[in-house]
Amino acid sequence: MASSRGGEALPRSPEPHSPLRRRPPVAAEGDDGRGGVRRGEDQGAGGSVWADFSRRASAPVHRRVRESPLSSDAVFKQSHAGLLNLCIVVLIAVNGRLIIENLMKYGLLIRAGFWFSSKSLRDWPLLICCVTLPVFPLGAFTTEKMAQHKFISEPIVICLHMVVTMASILYPVCVIIRFDSAVLSGFTLMFFAIIVWSKLVSYAHTNYDRRVLSKSIHKDDIHSHFPELDDLKWVSFKSLVYFMVAPTLCYQLNYPRTTSIRKGWVIHQIVKLVIFTGLMGFIIEQYINPIIKNSQHPLRGNLLYAIERVLKLSIPTLYVWLCMFYCFFHLWLNILAELLRFGDREFYKDWWNAKTIDEVVRHVDLLLSFFWSLMKIDHSQPVHKWMIRHIYFPCLQNGLPKGVALMICFFLSAIFHEICVAVPCQIFKFWAFIGIMFQIPLIVLTKYLQNKFKNTTVGNMIFWLFFCILGQPMCILLYYHDVMNRKVKL
Repeated sequence: MASSRGGEALPRSPEPHSPLRRRPPVAAEGDDGRGGVRRGEDQGAGGSVWADFSRRASAPVHRRVRESPLSSDAVFKQSHAGLLNLCIVVLIAVNGRLIIENLMKYGLLIRAGFWFSSKSLRDWPLLICCVTLPVFPLGAFTTEKMAQHKFISEPIVICLHMVVTMASILYPVCVIIRFDSAVLSGFTLMFFAIIVWSKLVSYAHTNYDRRVLSKSIHKDDIHSHFPELDDLKWVSFKSLVYFMVAPTLCYQLNYPRTTSIRKGWVIHQIVKLVIFTGLMGFIIEQYINPIIKNSQHPLRGNLLYAIERVLKLSIPTLYVWLCMFYCFFHLWLNILAELLRFGDREFYKDWWNAKTIDEVVRHVDLLLSFFWSLMKIDHSQPVHKWMIRHIYFPCLQNGLPKGVALMICFFLSAIFHEICVAVPCQIFKFWAFIGIMFQIPLIVLTKYLQNKFKNTTVGNMIFWLFFCILGQPMCILLYYHDVMNRKVKL
């Protein structure tokens, strides 16, 4: 019925189901025009009409500009969880086939002797050397105590610390060379020796700086900003013992601590450590050893054959490298930190997302490598903190340019890589040294390509190519054949 106001008739409203009732030209039912879903809106009178209309042939389908999900503008805005699941399924299928093929060809190669054999008993001098390494921290503590009570002058303190730190490296080197130990045993000893050496350098340098600060006119201002320094002259044996076993290379009197030890969590991590260590051993014995034993020296044979061996070796070495990273830097260091209630557990960063080689170097380091298979923690992690604190900053404080300071850090890292690998192998071919120094031109190359293509993924792909696919297998083949050639000559 029509209503009136002042005698003027008003237009009649269309009935709810009348075709004259209009709605704005919005998307189909459930579409808000932005790809979203509209629920509970306009579902009153007339809602069913437009629901029916959206299914008719005359209803518009294309209403806005949109990109394909895999286009360059939209590829990083989409979720690719399904493709990731596909990659995981394909990875499992491919590796499952390779495992079956390897077992059919070689049988089960891993034996109980992989964990322990009678040959290991011949390396008892290395075990004794490893057990006696705490003598050097004790010598450093005695030196600091004498310096604290001013029994010896500062130049003598510096000389004694230099003797102690150098002896902590030369002692295991002499033992390894003298007794011609196995490569793995020698590498383990050098690994611990380098850790002890780094900790002793940090201990001596930090205490020297504390003595300098105690005489500084700004010590009160420094103490107000860094209250954790406490007494700048204090030397504690307890703090040294904690530092020597803590998962850090930088000495300080106090560390951030957690409130308690999670025993169940520790057991869970230990179980995972055993599983991944066994997986790593299986890959080494079942895949890597047969490949390198059936290979030739990569620099003395057919080029195509060498490339084929390197590519075939790249996948198992990559798996071993990832297992080593996970076992050492995540599981073992976190277990140690939990048992010691060590609070700062940022032992690594997301190096896998690195876009340039220099970013990789800031995230990871190869100092703890097994034939370039482990990673160095760099950029706010143990090794990087040690490098910045005791090498880079002192170089800048002495007036050296930043470029020169970085070159010194690279050079020192390359030297210790060479010592860590060459001494157990008892060959000095400088492959590890060259591998570390090769990072410098690689940094320049990745920056150039990244600027040229305006794409950050280029650097990440170059990192994986040179760092994992080519670098690690090449180093393994080079050192293996050089060691075998040395044994043949002997």
